[in-house]
Amino acid sequence: MTPRFFKKLLGVVLASAAMFHGPAFSADPKPLKVGVRGGVDEQIWEVVAQVAKKNGLAVEPVVITGTASPNEALNNGDLEANAFQHIPFLNDQIKQRGYKLVAVANTLISPIAFYSRKYKSLKDLPDGARVGIPNDPSNQTRALVILRDQGLITLRDGFDPATGTATLADVTSNPKKLEFVESASVVLARSLPDVDTAAIVNSFAYQAGLIATRDGIAVEKKENNPYVNIIVVREKDKNAPWVPELIKAYHSEEVRQFILSKYEGSVIPVF
Repeated sequence: MTPRFFKKLLGVVLASAAMFHGPAFSADPKPLKVGVRGGVDEQIWEVVAQVAKKNGLAVEPVVITGTASPNEALNNGDLEANAFQHIPFLNDQIKQRGYKLVAVANTLISPIAFYSRKYKSLKDLPDGARVGIPNDPSNQTRALVILRDQGLITLRDGFDPATGTATLADVTSNPKKLEFVESASVVLARSLPDVDTAAIVNSFAYQAGLIATRDGIAVEKKENNPYVNIIVVREKDKNAPWVPELIKAYHSEEVRQFILSKYEGSVIPVF
């Protein structure tokens, strides 16, 4: 074997070793598409993508707008992951639509809050006030729990938000005869001028320039909050080699510090 041939052979062996012992995701140059909502999630995932890039993983946040469903896009294979929802919402979506999706990591708590252009406190609401609340089961539950905790309504005996949902049918007393206006979460921020107050999910509130800890007239409790946001993938991908790398990027100290410094306590990292 000549020295020149040996060098060529060694080069082939080393190249092959690098191919098979490197990260499994490195062979695929296409970025992982992660569906997010605009505003808070989009900003956080831009930082996640930067951290992931340093670790050799290409991540592309894809902003899903309007009433389009990030879960539908993920289930159909248009995305590799999404990160916009809490656990009860995902469970409800799976139950209703049969999605083959699974949560793989916690991200943050994004408290829902009531906002108003007219009043400084829920206790200031007049009789018959128009109250906007989300029309999906999990976020409607969150809104009703705030109203209950503020003493404006009572809910059926035995209700526990950690184990179930509540709807308007579960309201057992409403002394101020509040008029509830059910709307999609994406619509509530835009309809705020048309109601006396509205419960707005944090991601949509932030897009409207509202921050829960600054502008909310009543904010969901942070303690023992079951509404933890998550990273979601298809069931068939839950053991894919890129999943722990994606989680590692989100759970980095860079992302944690960005959340803590950017959102004035209205978004809470849980990692």
